[in-house]
Amino acid sequence: MRDVSRKIRTLRIAVAEAVLSLQPETIGLIREGRVPKGDPQEVARVAAVQAAKNTPSIIPYCHPLPLDYAGVSYTFGDDWIKVRAEVKAIHKTGVEMEALTAAAVAALTLYDMLKMLDTTMEIREVRLVSKTGGKSGWDSEPPRGARAGVLVVSDSVAEGRRSDGSGRLIVERLETDGFAVPEYVIVPDDAEKVREALVRLADEAKLDLVLTTGGTGAGPRDVTPEAMESVIEREAPGIVEAARVYGGERSPLAMLSRGRAGLRGNTLIVNLPGSPGGVMESLDALFPALFHALRMLAGEGHNQ
Repeated sequence: MRDVSRKIRTLRIAVAEAVLSLQPETIGLIREGRVPKGDPQEVARVAAVQAAKNTPSIIPYCHPLPLDYAGVSYTFGDDWIKVRAEVKAIHKTGVEMEALTAAAVAALTLYDMLKMLDTTMEIREVRLVSKTGGKSGWDSEPPRGARAGVLVVSDSVAEGRRSDGSGRLIVERLETDGFAVPEYVIVPDDAEKVREALVRLADEAKLDLVLTTGGTGAGPRDVTPEAMESVIEREAPGIVEAARVYGGERSPLAMLSRGRAGLRGNTLIVNLPGSPGGVMESLDALFPALFHALRMLAGEGHNQ
């Protein structure tokens, strides 16, 4: 089973279809309610819902999911029935296998209930029509030519008593995701020095994104949020709220972060925790959703 523990929960929707070919006379019997075993549409609908909910028991590598919706509709042709299954869940992994299983089982149930009447039936296809959620429909990469900077806020790193791990993790992640990272800056836990560095990165370097690490806790030298007060012009509280919620599902200590996020001109500034684990969790929570914010700042508008 694939590890999805680092993924975020999003609304996942999948639609699948199956087509059953049969004789026109058989379709007539369904419409007239003269199938000996009862109404095949309703029985197949129930079977499809059960199949969607039990997909992990059938397909070994599927994750158990708390489904929020599973439904089936039918379209009739002269000599075919199309089964359309839709499944929804707010979770970390998609529901396309649940939708495909639901459509297939609905078609099989129709086949089972009608086989005494029609020996020519054939399930012609089972296919995925669409899926959304997760990274589907999101900006999967930052705007072309996006430039980012990393600001490490730490007395011990600035004084050379400790090597920087968190800032380097951020640089590596940014470069992996397609950013140019021309600025990597280290300052002590001093509000004025943090403020000066942020202003320079936004006003002079004109970076698209600045990520800070360190100084967001409750210690007497943790002053990064206070330095942000006079730097950002428009606050974006939802960004750090999302990171705290994501982190809180993994450690209760995430609630102690006082990080802030906001805009200075066209530069988005986000405070991340100081620990490597907190940094990685925050980046998992915020990317790739932050790419959309950067595209909006760049004037590219919505992609859908």
